[in-house]
Amino acid sequence: MSLRLRGLLLLPLLRRRSCSPLLLRRRRLLRGWPPPLVSAIPSRAFCSSGLPARACASSGFSGMAAVSPPTPPQQQRCVVEVREGVELTEKEERIFRRLLDVVRHFGLGTQLRVAGGWVRDKLLGKDSTDIDIALDNMTGQNFCEKVNEYSELLGEEQKGIGVIQCNPDQSKHLETARMLIFDIWIDFVNLRSEKYAENSRIPTVEIGTAKEDAFRRDLTINSLFFNINTNTVEDLTGRGIEDLKKGLIVTPLPAKATFLDDPLRVLRAIRFAARFNFTLTEDLKDAASDEKVKSELGSKISKERIGHEVDLMMSDKHPVNAMCYIRDLGLFYVVFAFPEKPDPPVPDKCDRLCVSHIEVAWNLAHSIGCSVFSGGSDSKSQDEHRRLCFYSALFTPVRNTIYLDKKSKKIPVTNYIIRDSLKLKASDADTVVNVHAASEKFAELINLLESNENLTTVKEKLDDEYLEIPTDSVKRVLAGLILREIKDFWRVALFICTLTYPEVSSGGDPLGQPDELHQRKEKYTRAEQLDGVWKMKPLLDGKAIMGIMQVKGGPLIGKWQQRLLKWQLAYPRGTTEECIEWMKQSQSKRQKV
Repeated sequence: MSLRLRGLLLLPLLRRRSCSPLLLRRRRLLRGWPPPLVSAIPSRAFCSSGLPARACASSGFSGMAAVSPPTPPQQQRCVVEVREGVELTEKEERIFRRLLDVVRHFGLGTQLRVAGGWVRDKLLGKDSTDIDIALDNMTGQNFCEKVNEYSELLGEEQKGIGVIQCNPDQSKHLETARMLIFDIWIDFVNLRSEKYAENSRIPTVEIGTAKEDAFRRDLTINSLFFNINTNTVEDLTGRGIEDLKKGLIVTPLPAKATFLDDPLRVLRAIRFAARFNFTLTEDLKDAASDEKVKSELGSKISKERIGHEVDLMMSDKHPVNAMCYIRDLGLFYVVFAFPEKPDPPVPDKCDRLCVSHIEVAWNLAHSIGCSVFSGGSDSKSQDEHRRLCFYSALFTPVRNTIYLDKKSKKIPVTNYIIRDSLKLKASDADTVVNVHAASEKFAELINLLESNENLTTVKEKLDDEYLEIPTDSVKRVLAGLILREIKDFWRVALFICTLTYPEVSSGGDPLGQPDELHQRKEKYTRAEQLDGVWKMKPLLDGKAIMGIMQVKGGPLIGKWQQRLLKWQLAYPRGTTEECIEWMKQSQSKRQKV
């Protein structure tokens, strides 16, 4: 049985009180034990991707069913299929012809080379719109101005030119110009050579040769050029194509020097290793885990640039591989910086706990394989649900940890990591915090759905002097209130709950297999027609409530709006007239009392 199937199989319970294999695997991972090998399973139970057949057959599981589970870094890779040359699309040919026309018309004598990732992806047979043009005798801004001059001669509209200035303090050594050509954004930058003065970490950057530029690139697989003038691929380091074929992540120059030049390259190396399932070489791993490199990464690189790289990892095909590399190279606390004095203190080996949780989440998501991320209305929003789901899983071990901000306000540590350490969107932090909070509420709901033992206690919490929830509606009301808080992300919150509280049980009996548990809860939600309940409009607005209750407003109206919501959840077929009658009767009873 291949290692890629490890942790994906949910075998039958051995006996009534035994735990599911996925739960046992979860316990082993969270305790730092190595996962057990699985026994041989008939191959017909799996599709070609190695996932359970039912997972691959499902729909609406954006980007997951086709992705293999994380491969241990030490596992031998297959030889990568690399094309002999670059095949251009019609639009690419049109863009490149225009650029060559500009060179010829003005007699610039410029060699135009597409650099980096576009060449790599083309050789791997992948489409790419990330076109970076390297120029050998002028700056990007000057060339863009020539492009506009030529467009004006043709009677075409001139395009705006964006210039990103160099910032050596943040390891941004090159000025980059950007403009839109035939609806594609193109970056222009001059070839560079760098010379470091003694005792200085900031280089003197000059226009260099293509070979000098290739050796200053982050990785050999990103050092390839496509020469537009000659229509050929140039491998000036002498090993870019070979490393691409072998699936190796290597720096053109000594790794430590390359990383100290721009420490962000450590994260880029990890990202590409995870994306393509390539291998980090031993000398590169040694350099990445070097204390000086880690210190420079934390102090020299802006949090925005670090956060951008991490977000690309989490949005990519193999986020678990990337997080494993970050953990194993000792970079976790550099990348995910914690606030001072968290409460409770961050546990030892928190990095391992966090990465173990995202790995278990990955495996469970593959096992469920159907609708974890189907809350999104389209593929883009489904990918967004997937990304935030894995952030939620990663930070589950610190979900109840807080710190005090400058105003002594209690703030979740997760919020700090996402907003301050990674500088991601505030809405990302809010969503992850809300998912964690909703997952705990779902745990209570799971108990209710599996058993009626706590029904009376929950009913007492929902009831008040004006509203008594029918016993057979308590579960629906509680579920509806949770869903209205988390909205579209309820499936993600339920998933994290299933991951975090696998032992929530009925009468002490284990719930069995987590994927079946998850599907039962999701089925219940659909059966009760609660999906989309957050869009439910109140039967009465605040003005109508004031008229019925004969009050002028204030906090009392908000309380009645909350009661009205519970009433509508308890009586989904109730009419406006019935709702008004209930409110009048409740008010009358209250006045008599």
